[in-house]
Formats: sequence, C-alpha cells, structure tokens
Amino acid sequence: MPAGTPGGSFAALRHLPFAVLWAAAILGNIGGFMRDVASAWLATDLAAGPAAVAMVQAAATLPVFLLAIPAGVLADILDRRKFLIAVQGLLAFVSLTLMILAQAGMMTIELLVALTFLGGVGAALMAPSWQAIAPELVPARDLKGAIALNSLGFNIARALGPAAGGLLLASFGAALTYGLDVASYIIVIAALLWWPRPKQAHDALTERFPGAFRAGLRYARASRDLHVVLLRAAIFFAFASAVWALLPLVARQLLGGDAGFYGVLLGAVGAGAILGALILPRLRARLDADGLMLTAGIATALAMAVLASAPPAALALAVLLLLGAAWIVALTTLNGAAQSILPNWVRGRVLAVYLTVFNGAMTAGSLGWGAVAQVIGVPGGLLLGATGLLLVALLLHRIRLPLGEADMAPSNHWPEPLVEAPVAHDRGPVLILIEYRIPAADRAAFLKALRHLAEERRRDGAYGWGITEDAADRERLVEWFLVESWAEHLRQHHRVSRADADVQDAVRRFHQGPEPPVVRHLLTLTTK
Repeated sequence: MPAGTPGGSFAALRHLPFAVLWAAAILGNIGGFMRDVASAWLATDLAAGPAAVAMVQAAATLPVFLLAIPAGVLADILDRRKFLIAVQGLLAFVSLTLMILAQAGMMTIELLVALTFLGGVGAALMAPSWQAIAPELVPARDLKGAIALNSLGFNIARALGPAAGGLLLASFGAALTYGLDVASYIIVIAALLWWPRPKQAHDALTERFPGAFRAGLRYARASRDLHVVLLRAAIFFAFASAVWALLPLVARQLLGGDAGFYGVLLGAVGAGAILGALILPRLRARLDADGLMLTAGIATALAMAVLASAPPAALALAVLLLLGAAWIVALTTLNGAAQSILPNWVRGRVLAVYLTVFNGAMTAGSLGWGAVAQVIGVPGGLLLGATGLLLVALLLHRIRLPLGEADMAPSNHWPEPLVEAPVAHDRGPVLILIEYRIPAADRAAFLKALRHLAEERRRDGAYGWGITEDAADRERLVEWFLVESWAEHLRQHHRVSRADADVQDAVRRFHQGPEPPVVRHLLTLTTK
C-alpha cells in the first residue's frame, strides 16, 4: 500500500512499532486476564462468602478510581516509554509475589486482596499512557484504525485469557498461572525497550503536575456535555457491576462449575465483545447513541436475569455472549461520546476523569452487590440488579448524550498578547479584561450568548469569570476572567477550539463600535 494512501481497518499494522506493541499488549492482557481468573477463583477457596469474593473485584478497580486522574496527568508530562516500563515492572513483581505465595501455600484472603489492589495500582497508572502513545506509533490517517485495533486486541485477550487461565488453573494450579503472567510482562517490557521512540522536543509551556492536574479538573467541572456522559456512565455501571461481582459465585454455586468452566464463561464474554464490536457499525446505522445505550441496558439486564435462574451450561454461555456484546456496545458508546467532545490538549486527563467515574461505579457496585447477595443470596442479588438496570436504562434514555459534532481542533485565532517587556511564565494571577459596547436593545441576547462563552473560558483555564457594567455608561460592558499564571494564559491561546471561536464570534457580533473590543492583560503586583 502506498505510504500516502489512507488505510483500512488493519492498515495501522503496517507500521512496525505499532504492530510490535499491539501484539505485546495482547500477550500482556492475556496474562493479566489469566491472573484475574486465578485470583477470583482462589478467593472462592479462601473465603466462600459473597462479600469477600466481591472484595477482590473491588480491590482491582478501586485504584483506578483513586489514581486515574493523576495517571492521566503523568501521561502528559513524563517520558511515556520509561513510565510504562516501570509500571510493567511493578505488575510483574505483583504476579511474581502471587506465584511464590500460591506455590508455598501461604496465600490468605488478606494478602490476595492487598496484592490485587497493588496490581490495580499498576493498571491505573498504565491505562492513560498506553492510550496516549497511539498517535506516536501511526500517522494521523491511520489513527482511528489504530484505536479500533487496540479495542479489538483487548477483546481478543478477553476471549482467550480467561479461558486459558481457567484451564491452566484447573490443570496445573495457581502458581503456574501467575508465572505465565510474569512472562507476559517481560515480553511487554522487551517490546517497549525495542521501540525506537524519537526524542521529544522541549516545550517552554510544558505543564507541571500541579497545574496540569488543576487544569484537567477545571475542564471537567466546566463541561456540561461531559457531565451528561459521566452521569449516565456512573448509573449504568453501578447497576451492571452486579454481574461482574457475582459471576465467580454464579459459576461455582448456581452452575456447579470448576475453575476451567469459570474461565470458559469469561471467554464467552470476551467472544461476545468481539462479536459486538463487529456488529456495532450496523447497529450505529440504525440507532443513535441513546438507542445503543438503551439496547445495551436491556440486553445486560436480560443476561443477568437468565443467570439468576441457574440455567443449563449451554444457555449460560449464550447469555454471556449477549452480555459481552452489550458490554462492548455500552463501553464504546460512552467512551466515544466522551472522546467526541474533548480537545486534544486535555483528552488524557478528562478521559482519566471518565475512568475514575467508571471504576468508582464498578467498585462501589461490586461492594454493594456483594453485600446485597450476602443477605438475599446470589440469585436475588442478580435479579435486583437486573430490575434496577432495566429501570434506569429507560429513565436515562431521556437524558440525551451529546452529539459531539463540534470541531475541537485548535483555531489559533487569538493574537499574541501585547507586552511592554517579557513576562515570567510563573507570574500570576493574570486578569484579562475585554470591553464591549452593547446597545441596550441587545443586552439580553448578549448576556445569553455570554453564558456559553463563560463555560468555554473556564474549560480552557480560567478559575474565575464575570461580567460588569460601567456605572457611568451602561452600554460599556466588561468581561473579566482570571488565570493562575502567564504561562497558563499563553496555553489558553493554543487551547481555543474552532467551535469555541464560533462562540466568541457570536458574542463579538453584538459589539458596536469603530474598533474591535479592547483586550487588556493585568498582572498582579506584590507590595512590601
């Protein structure tokens, strides 16, 4: 295929760095799923109660809830290859410790939960950085295909890893299963060491951790569209988490299976996810994002209800195929909605906020449904979760997901601020004043347009915003906003998207005067 030709779904694999890391990631994820199967099944041996078993699931997801946002910031400010190698080393250490304890017969439920939590820390730190390297591995024309292949690779691992882990666990025990996971991390580390990553150019406006952390939170707090996505994700996953928290007990108590059968069940979920990814384009041709989420909610609730009835093995595998397909439809739809409303400069950090909400809902849901099942039994817990999920799927259908049609590419239409002398980057805060002349007849419409502009200012870095009028001249209105430093304001110049530029143009059209609105930059002075 000629170098300048846009590729198809698999075109990203023609780029050797992407192909090598993609294959290594599949092996690493297979190892991770094998470890998770061994740990989940081992928990049923160490403590048969639903609450203790669900605690292992919660220990895996809680670190992502706690660390996703800091991990997103680190993905933007550290050398990603070195950081990923260090995280893979941490994960290898966790699995090596699990292997030694399992082999020596010294494992306890407390140690299992603690090591599962540490493994979750590694997963939380890795996820944003691994997603962020895709644009470095392929050109822009193949980026969408690379993202789709990453999703496909994960679901290949989801289909193979649990089944392989269950069979190995049943045949050779937990120690060997954990040992193979250690080997998978060594392969990933070798691929990262091989990756010929170009040296990154120095950027004078590179963010530091505290400022980058605050900027990500400011954006998330100010984006109303993001709030809709987060609300729907939190409620959906809080109810859907019941099936993941209780599935080991479904396999053992309701279906009478062993570790190998549990792995096969999880493999069916992964196979269903691959099937769902393949049919998703056809579903999108018929349903919008809200229709897809409603369909996923109904299908997931149906699968949970069937599992609660202790069905025959063949039917259980069929409904888990359905569950996997519904799960990937929900994940892809919500993640796509979040991605479509984010500019590149804050994408990693705000996606980390999304991951925080997702894993927080999964963690709280796992603990909650484990406690519910402890009281009313596993079938009762699944039925209650299915009923709740069906109801919230119908109710949330009225809260429409954002369309994501705005152009979030940088507009670069702001001129550089005029300064008498160079300003230190760390000087601040900075007060920006913009003077408009607005006729009285246009004031109401102008103030309405300003509401959208206020959201944009806060998303791009302002921590305070307001509008004032001149007491001596009521047609002279002054917009003001505060930014924490001069460097942060310079970053604002590069953050304004084309969609934001359209909002600003709509506001400026109300201005009446021979000159454009006057812009002033006021720097804080210290007095001694």
